[in-house]
Amino acid sequence: MNDLTGAATEAARQENTEKILDTAERLFRHYGYNKTNVADIARELSMSSGNIYRFFASKADIQQALVRRMLAAQFQAVKAQAAGPGTATERLKQHLILVHKMTVETMLDEEKVHEMVVVAMDQQWPVIQEHLQQIRLVVTDLIREGIAAGEFRDQNPVLAAESFMCCGVTLCHPELVAKKIATDECITPAGLADFIIQALK
Repeated sequence: MNDLTGAATEAARQENTEKILDTAERLFRHYGYNKTNVADIARELSMSSGNIYRFFASKADIQQALVRRMLAAQFQAVKAQAAGPGTATERLKQHLILVHKMTVETMLDEEKVHEMVVVAMDQQWPVIQEHLQQIRLVVTDLIREGIAAGEFRDQNPVLAAESFMCCGVTLCHPELVAKKIATDECITPAGLADFIIQALK
């Protein structure tokens, strides 16, 4: 009976947590992170601010949870793409094209989301570092596959993945992508991906 009660309590807590996050995300997207406070979120949910603080210590904690949720969804897309068909070369190219597409659609097309993510990156939140490490492991595995298949020259896949990500940052960092779009440069994501991957061969 105690186990059942504990499970029910945890389920209820998780449900409330998701409701708070859903509401906060909607308000952040509409008004912006800086113009939304905990009282606004509580009012939207017809609850007190104190009740929000039972689940999150601060507005920054809510923001971190939202960024974590968004990046988790992006990582699942990246992981699925990496596990798909094609050579390691083809999948690495599609990886860069995919992360660029998600950066444009999720972080740039929606200005308020862009604001939230840039704050997280500027403040070097752990959630950003965790996400980058997950991506780094995916890239490392793809490069390792490419080496084993003879597509890439023999090299340290960990160091190669780090260099690959450093070169590809202009395709996935929100501010760098925004700058590139604003200057209307002729280099395409696919063209840059080909150039980066050539260094592995």
